[in-house]
Amino acid sequence: MTSKPNIVFLLADQIRASSLPIYGEEQIHTPHIDRLASEGTVFSNAIATAPVCTPYRSMLLTGRHPQTTGHLINFIRTRHDEIGIGDVFSRNGYNTAWVGKWHLHTGSFPEIGGRDYVPEGRDRFGFEHWRGYNFHTDYFNGTVNLDEWRNERWNGYETDALNQYAFQFMDQQNDDTPFCLFISPHQAHSTPYEYAPQEYYDRLPTKLRLPENVPDTHKDQSLKLYRHYLAMTLAIDDMLGDLMSYLEKTHRVENTLLIFGSDHGTQGGAQGINFWAKKKPYEESIKVPLIMRFPGVFEDNKICDTLTSPVDLFPSLCGLCDIHPPRTVEGYDLSSSWRGEPNAFEQNAVLTMNFGATYDYLVDGDEWRGIRTKTHSYARWLDGKRMLYNLEEDPLEMNNLIDSAEDELLVNEMENTLTELMNARNDKLQPATNYKDWYDAQRRIIRNAHGPLGDPEDEPDWSLLAHP
Repeated sequence: MTSKPNIVFLLADQIRASSLPIYGEEQIHTPHIDRLASEGTVFSNAIATAPVCTPYRSMLLTGRHPQTTGHLINFIRTRHDEIGIGDVFSRNGYNTAWVGKWHLHTGSFPEIGGRDYVPEGRDRFGFEHWRGYNFHTDYFNGTVNLDEWRNERWNGYETDALNQYAFQFMDQQNDDTPFCLFISPHQAHSTPYEYAPQEYYDRLPTKLRLPENVPDTHKDQSLKLYRHYLAMTLAIDDMLGDLMSYLEKTHRVENTLLIFGSDHGTQGGAQGINFWAKKKPYEESIKVPLIMRFPGVFEDNKICDTLTSPVDLFPSLCGLCDIHPPRTVEGYDLSSSWRGEPNAFEQNAVLTMNFGATYDYLVDGDEWRGIRTKTHSYARWLDGKRMLYNLEEDPLEMNNLIDSAEDELLVNEMENTLTELMNARNDKLQPATNYKDWYDAQRRIIRNAHGPLGDPEDEPDWSLLAHP
């Protein structure tokens, strides 16, 4: 066994916490997710602070906020000078691999032998082994990138196919060198094609129920789509089960930190919002599942209520593996708090955000900033709308306290905290179109909240890896 643990991170997409039995859903059975929870630690306050694919993934892999990286919307080409988790772990003796959806690039560049290619080199952020793709919703018979501008089409359903690519990578590893593997299926999104194999629909109840915060106007459509959503969720559960079986068969359980998480949720009709919408400050969008299993550290069905945002994952994983994070990281090393050590550092609130009306372009509308604490969620929109919910008393967020006289002091406290967190990022709540000069014609990032940046294809300053 290596002295450092392997890391296997199954990063699902658009799976919200509230649709899993371990977080309260009673209409489906997810035996493998439940088993991972019983053998590990469940995080009850994992927050997708910018609940859109590219912003979340950038925060996870850089430990930096969108105001710094420039990842405000989807299909933005990542700067080559960003230092990512793949860089850091590969330079600390790990073999690194990415399998599945990436969504940190513009897509086809160039389009040779298939669409959706992520170029070799800095666009892959330091991950050495690559069976990824930028973005597509071909859940059956989709494609992954190989080397030298080639793609390969998989047979069957995505969750099975990506596991096979992951197993191929792990089969090549020896016990003397640790590895860091991310597996990221793309389903749980709307698709013009088939959503999931029939076997997963057969496991669902004949009739489904929706939470009370889904108004009558949205129930019929949301019930129809929720059936697809839960079928895809059950496929993820089986994917995790097969992954756990593989780790057992290869005798890697004791030395592997196994993580299950998701990049954001989906509204599902809640608050009268379109089923597939995210980018909202409501729990359906921002509260995500996070479970970790590592014998001796995360075990025995523990609950961790530490507020954890995407930027904290990179430095905290470094902390668990005794690796110094780069000085570029803006998130916190929460590994001591995760382990339940006394007097460990925690943050009292995390900054939540959305930058515009659409996912892929800078269109004015729906700009907001907020904060999430363990007990409350607060947000303020550019158009003046505000919200404050007590999540302990009102988990479905049906009673907005913003105009309650008895909560005036709390509102002021929340607003002050929001101002502090925004100031720390040099952030402004402003129209989406104000960010247009952040990008060039190739959707490369040339500016951030602190001002103009250098050539987007410059190499990183590797001296920032050195511990001061």
